[in-house]
Amino acid sequence: MSCSTHFEEALKIGRAPNIQELFPDSKALIVSGKVIDRAMNAKGKSIAMAANGRNSPAIAGALLAAQKANAAIIIEIAKSESTYCGINFWNIASVVNTICNTLNITIPVAIHADHYTIKGAEDIEKAKVEIPKMFKAGITSIAIDASHLPDAENLLACIELVKVVPSWAGLEVEVGEIKGKEGLSTVDEALFLVQGLNAYDIHPEWIALNNGTTHGIEVSGGGIQIDLTADIHKALEPYGVNGAQHGTSGNSFDKLRTIAAETNTTKANVATALMMISWGVSVNEYGNAEVDADKEFIKLAGKGMTEELWAEMVAYAKANDWSGGNYKKLCLPFEVQTLNQPVEIIERMAKDVADFAYIMLSEVFNATDTASLAIDAILAAGSYDLGFNSERIEDPADWTNDKIYAKAELLVSNEGPEGDFDD
Repeated sequence: MSCSTHFEEALKIGRAPNIQELFPDSKALIVSGKVIDRAMNAKGKSIAMAANGRNSPAIAGALLAAQKANAAIIIEIAKSESTYCGINFWNIASVVNTICNTLNITIPVAIHADHYTIKGAEDIEKAKVEIPKMFKAGITSIAIDASHLPDAENLLACIELVKVVPSWAGLEVEVGEIKGKEGLSTVDEALFLVQGLNAYDIHPEWIALNNGTTHGIEVSGGGIQIDLTADIHKALEPYGVNGAQHGTSGNSFDKLRTIAAETNTTKANVATALMMISWGVSVNEYGNAEVDADKEFIKLAGKGMTEELWAEMVAYAKANDWSGGNYKKLCLPFEVQTLNQPVEIIERMAKDVADFAYIMLSEVFNATDTASLAIDAILAAGSYDLGFNSERIEDPADWTNDKIYAKAELLVSNEGPEGDFDD
């Protein structure tokens, strides 16, 4: 069977059911996050790029890179990003679908709602209404992030909210709020969360950790702690849960290669670097935007957006006292101006992102040819639903509410400082 025949067969049976309903005649192979995870498992020591789609050129660039690398990919947007970007939970599927059909993208793509943040009982009640609507709008994978809560409440929130997540969808959970070197996750905390979920027959594809990373522009120089990550992943192997690496910016390509080789990471978020590159800002190998002697971002001539639009954005940022990572807040107020640039500029923005993303996919994440493996997984299953990575191991009788709280009391953890760590 030829590659094109494989693709056509996968298109018939592999698209998530909500995608089939939304886009019945589409040629975009938009799949569950499970499919992407299985492809990385099949290749081994391979990581799927989870590209945060803060603007359309960034999405297009990531998809073009994945097409060139024949790599399965995830396009995602976080709950907080939905408040300051034109791309949000409600339109990201439509944007991805349109770009895939326009650019003839034929690799499997999952659409992930990242960091669906839960900070209390009120958020849980809102989520019970909102999450089903997000899937109706085309989300195919979700990260329930209740890491802001104490361990017992994190587990109980996940148990409650998985009830409104389709069983075929990709699932990510999180332990240890992402704060950099403070409040690092522990093996015991990760096991507690995963074992408790397992007792309720909940089997996430991924767990995100606080393993030393931060979101946005990394300035600490510490970065991801690989040994800690590997230890936690090893402990979770019986439960079939892989790692989701957040905050890749600020970590060198060499460190990210080591993460791929020495941990069970199958998903890595790339956000700030893609946004900056789409604008034409100089970005180093660490994914960090470079600055000049005056601490101003360096805009490369002939790269990304027009010089005129960039000047407007810089002036707007200064007027609002935004600097550094807060430049992300420019996405929404300049969404229309960005899309109103000449077609050749939009294409240039996407190409610049594609050039960077291709290197990450092919030379760093070891994701080349995982698209074919994802399609193979769909065809082998004969379905869009690939089931779970593991079976129930834990006894539900050991994980009643009272026992969950009792177990949590025995955990050793370091919550770290208070702060704004939503992204």
